Amino acid sequence: MNRVVADFVCVATGDKTVRLKDLRGQNVVVYFYPKDSTPGCTTEGQDFRDLHGKFKRQNTVILGASRDSIASHEKFKARQSFPFDLLSDPDEKLCRKFDVIHEKTLYGRKFMGVVRSTFLIDTEGKLRQEWRSVKVKGHAAEVLESVIMLNRS
Repeated sequence: MNRVVADFVCVATGDKTVRLKDLRGQNVVVYFYPKDSTPGCTTEGQDFRDLHGKFKRQNTVILGASRDSIASHEKFKARQSFPFDLLSDPDEKLCRKFDVIHEKTLYGRKFMGVVRSTFLIDTEGKLRQEWRSVKVKGHAAEVLESVIMLNRS
């Protein structure tokens, strides 16, 4: 860990363009999820939403990311009252940068999909922790605990 994450630029909800280097000075949590408005992805987003104030007090920006369109993201964000932005990555550039596109199997069918993963980037742009093949229950709280520990070090 502790390697600098290469800068990225991604379109986001709220008619924004998010650039990692513009977030220096803050911790950044990027969580990748498979699909807007599906049960697990909704629960994960709600958990980050419910802890958003605590992340904010820890000088931490939360960004959700998937291959869904901005239009889909805007509906999902509004429906769930997410106070953070969602990044749209239809060409999978960001997903590939973080190596979250892998072969998955559903009902015996193999396909390439987003593996639920989260990355914690510190105030200097260094990757401090990553979670792969995330189980949703308790995950946002675990990430918050890691942010608190990072800020104490």
